[in-house]
Amino acid sequence: MFLSQTHIMNIQLNNQIIENASKVSRNLSSEELYEISHKNGEGKLSKHGALVVETGKHTGRSANDKFFVEENDSKSKIHWGDTNVAISEEKFEKIANSFVEFAKGKSIFSNDLMGGADRNHSLNVSIITEYAWHGLFARHLLVRPTADEIKNFVADYTIINFPSLKLNPEFHGTNSETAIIVNLKEKVILIAGTEYAGETKKSVFTLLNFLLPEKKVMPMHCSVNSGEKGDSAIFFGLSGTGKTTLSADPNRSLLGDDEHGWSDEGLFNFEGGCYAKLIRLSKDAEPEIYKTTQMKGTVIENAVMNNDGLLDLDDNSLTENTRGAYPLDYIPGVIKSGKAPHPNNIIMLTADAFGILPPIAKLTPEQAMYHFLSGYTAKVAGTEIGLSNEPQATFSTCFGAPFMPRNPIEYGNLLKNKISKFSVDCWLVNTGWSGGVYGVGKRISIKDTRRLLDAALSGELSNTQMRKDKNFGFSVPLTVKEIDEAILDPRNTWSNTSEYDEQAKKLVKMFIENFVKFESDVEDKILASGPVTN
Repeated sequence: MFLSQTHIMNIQLNNQIIENASKVSRNLSSEELYEISHKNGEGKLSKHGALVVETGKHTGRSANDKFFVEENDSKSKIHWGDTNVAISEEKFEKIANSFVEFAKGKSIFSNDLMGGADRNHSLNVSIITEYAWHGLFARHLLVRPTADEIKNFVADYTIINFPSLKLNPEFHGTNSETAIIVNLKEKVILIAGTEYAGETKKSVFTLLNFLLPEKKVMPMHCSVNSGEKGDSAIFFGLSGTGKTTLSADPNRSLLGDDEHGWSDEGLFNFEGGCYAKLIRLSKDAEPEIYKTTQMKGTVIENAVMNNDGLLDLDDNSLTENTRGAYPLDYIPGVIKSGKAPHPNNIIMLTADAFGILPPIAKLTPEQAMYHFLSGYTAKVAGTEIGLSNEPQATFSTCFGAPFMPRNPIEYGNLLKNKISKFSVDCWLVNTGWSGGVYGVGKRISIKDTRRLLDAALSGELSNTQMRKDKNFGFSVPLTVKEIDEAILDPRNTWSNTSEYDEQAKKLVKMFIENFVKFESDVEDKILASGPVTN
């Protein structure tokens, strides 16, 4: 039986799964997986050849169903809490045995892929999937090894994704029939009960977030692009804040849209593709991403397709979190090496649902550390299971707390050191609401955000007169070409300024209360760089 030995390596689990399966299709091409997905009825083809799939009740991450196995090798390195929840080795054994049993007689797919374009810091991962389209998704989103690398491929970790396997919470010790179980000692991740493909992608990200800090490499939930002169920019931000949209700039080359590392040699992409939000995607405002929805092979999750085979990207009847997965080379001007120079600018994106933050602000290094640890934004329904229809203010440390196994201070200190070492300018950009709270105010236009970003990245704002924000202390430009001056001071966009002041106090209070948990770990000057009550 599985787990009969004292120490189990991921290759043993991998072998038992493969031995039990009736057929294993290994390292098929993207074209082959695309054809099989359609033939097996896993998805439908759009008029333009995109593979359109539905993921059932799980249209986003199952945040409450992720666990780390508590074992002696790694438990002192994990920052246990609400996002890093422990499960015992005994319960993992039961779950792993269920995976082995489930594989009996199944036709499965195995793909050898990599996390990280920089081979000095990359991770070899074998992805075993029940569905062909999950294999295609993994090939789109991860780095595809060369033919020579495939010949000598040895997996560092194995990820096994069986959506049709429903766990029994009473027997397996999980919260539901769904679970994502990370076993760092055995180098395996098990995913059951969810068809949402993003769980596989984020599992690789979680592994890199655990492993790279020990090599002094900063793992980041961010997008990156570069200008003609090699002036790279990092875009931090949670889902829905605009990382993918804003980094796909026709005037700059894209490195990647979601996950990157920052080593002493420069920046590198963790991925080989993009995973873009598609809801209400604009052909005019986001032409590069829009074109990918009409390309053969793109995997489109939970978008509504009409009888004529055309997608209705405005229809959120299945979810607000409609997604498109495609290889990086579907975007013109992409940086094919997957690597870029050290950044000149860091952009911290937020979608402020309260209408308080300005559309752009310059941060001191201390303020950058404060806002990185805070990770403020507002989530709306659809990006995660369990959110209500109302937006929720959230503070996700490092702009990616669910994927950060270590203490946030480790990541914060890495970022602080690199900002100092490479003299990087830092900006806070609000892509959320102005003129009132969500439902009353209006969302800041992509056009205005792009113009403000252009001004920051080009150096134009270095010669612009700034005001000090009375609530947050950061510097805000008074004027920017082609931008209505009123939106630069959000208080002026509210019909009732006293309501703005009251709402600002509430937001400041939330920041302060959230940061209490970091007070004993950060320097006084970082504490002093946060917002103040007036």
